Amino acid sequence: MSKNKKAHEPLLHIVKRNALPQYRQWIIRIGAVLLALILAGIVTMILTGENPIRVYATMFDGAFGTGRRVWKLLQSLAMLLCVSLAVTPAFKMRFWNCGGEGQVLIGGLATVACMILLGGKIPNPLLIILMIVTSTIAGAIWAVIPAIFKAKFNTNETLFTLMMNYVAIQLVSFFEKYWENPKGSSNIGIVNQATHDGWLPTIGDKDYLLNILVVLVITVAMYIYLKYSKHGYELSVVGESENTARYIGVNVKKVILRTMALSGAVCGIAGLLLVGGTNHTISTTTAGGRGFTAIMVSWLAKFNPIYMVLTAFILAFLEVGAGEISTVYGFNESFSDIITGIILFFIIGSEFFINYELKFRKSAKEVK
Repeated sequence: MSKNKKAHEPLLHIVKRNALPQYRQWIIRIGAVLLALILAGIVTMILTGENPIRVYATMFDGAFGTGRRVWKLLQSLAMLLCVSLAVTPAFKMRFWNCGGEGQVLIGGLATVACMILLGGKIPNPLLIILMIVTSTIAGAIWAVIPAIFKAKFNTNETLFTLMMNYVAIQLVSFFEKYWENPKGSSNIGIVNQATHDGWLPTIGDKDYLLNILVVLVITVAMYIYLKYSKHGYELSVVGESENTARYIGVNVKKVILRTMALSGAVCGIAGLLLVGGTNHTISTTTAGGRGFTAIMVSWLAKFNPIYMVLTAFILAFLEVGAGEISTVYGFNESFSDIITGIILFFIIGSEFFINYELKFRKSAKEVK
């Protein structure tokens, strides 16, 4: 029997690793990025005939070539990081909030409603305060709806939050036509362009600096909340085991509702910053897919808000750089998506080799 068992042993085993030291984890990640750049360079030469070094230099120039490009990169980083921070408490609780996109849109819709309906009718400082309050509450409510059904009826939160995205998109689409300007354009246009009512203030001559500073404050606050607060501890316990949480006296339903309200509120703030501080209008593409990209950012950073700064930066850089090579070389967007996809595949794949190792079947000589 033992011989038969040995004969049928698989050639390859996937074994869970013991925790690797931080420096070895980063060696694996850096190695994965280098391999990704080599493979992406080969693909670039095969598909386009361009020198991959020049293509990478163009990506770098697209992100850092001028001061304005740097500020745009930081703005993209800040907005992606904000949504990533928003979904992280829910993920750490093992509540798979895939509705960040819709929660951002609803927060933005509440913001633009204040700008259109109250702009010029009340003092601008009061208008901005109302925008902050309504966008935060709107995002929180949109997130709490699936949380209620999860807490009460144990519904599937992934499907529920995904469906809420489509409802949010259709609501924005409806109001795009309802508030269209000019009539017949099917879009809202720049709101209060002449008066700037409801536009978030700029700091100096830097249009995006306020957004960046707000997200920086949220990052620090979220880190402290998750690591040092009682609420952060409770949601971690619920994520590890709901039964354990109940046993030690944690109100699981309350934690679910509270955590999702927080996630939605921060998404609402992201919508406020995008509408009031960046675009000054809203459309169905205002969130720009950040609600889905944020899932990757949060997961790669192991739900650590400080590490998220790095992962969000990598993804923001790839997005900006990919757009630049499409413009400079005249490639269609599919090519830049291929390059981005290869790099992301290797980055995500490196996490597998950090957590697992491959072991080959030992030969009979080795066993002896």
